[in-house]
Amino acid sequence: MEHQVRDYVHGYETGESARLEDQASALASLLHADTVYPPGSRVLEVGCGVGAQTVRLAQSSPGIDLTAVDISETSLAAAKARAAAAGLEDVRFIAADIFDLPFARASFDHIFVCFVLEHLAEPLAALRLLRSLLREGGTITVVEGDHGTTCLHPDSDAAHAAVEALVKLQRAAGGDPNIGRRLYPLLIEAGFAAAEVSPRLVYADGARSDMSDLFTRRTFAAMIAGVREPAVDAGLVEADRFDAGIRALHRAAEPDGTFCYTFFKAIASAT
Repeated sequence: MEHQVRDYVHGYETGESARLEDQASALASLLHADTVYPPGSRVLEVGCGVGAQTVRLAQSSPGIDLTAVDISETSLAAAKARAAAAGLEDVRFIAADIFDLPFARASFDHIFVCFVLEHLAEPLAALRLLRSLLREGGTITVVEGDHGTTCLHPDSDAAHAAVEALVKLQRAAGGDPNIGRRLYPLLIEAGFAAAEVSPRLVYADGARSDMSDLFTRRTFAAMIAGVREPAVDAGLVEADRFDAGIRALHRAAEPDGTFCYTFFKAIASAT
């Protein structure tokens, strides 16, 4: 069976790199504070993108042997620059497709996958391949979002229509932006054991103005806004309705607004 990674629906422009960094900053404590690997561990990050998570992995687990891979040379160049700026000289960056990784079986103690499976047409096949790269007793950590968990106040049909346009666009590209709810069955079917999944709720209101700005405006609304042209061109939503949806998302970031979204973090064993 031939596998391939489809196009990244959010693109590789400079604005997307900035959005990914904002996302990493907003979610560092919520998603990654409990990811710590012992010194000397061989760790593989798959789909490292621009290195926003890579830097945090290396900083939170000093002394690990970290290899980061991504299919995009553009993203890898940004990741290398980000790691160098953080003083991280020992991270290895490799250009590779998740379905054609240049590693032997049982090469790693731990694998970290964040916001990658949602973009794959065959996430189960990817997980099975990654399992083969783990030593016995090794672990995989997977973090994914679920756009179906989006809620906001004041509520807005236009905002939900804009989000749904992204969902449809990503599904047309072969992905699943609601994959967070599927992590447990996917890991079990892929042959992992002791899978534990925990929901990680992002919530922002007037008392959390920093999160309203960093996540609601600069991460989530920016992500949706970034697909305006392809979503409208594909006839998934009218331009005026999409724009009204973006305004509604920004409105939810005002002092009397609220916004919440759920990520899912899974940890499973290769035994």
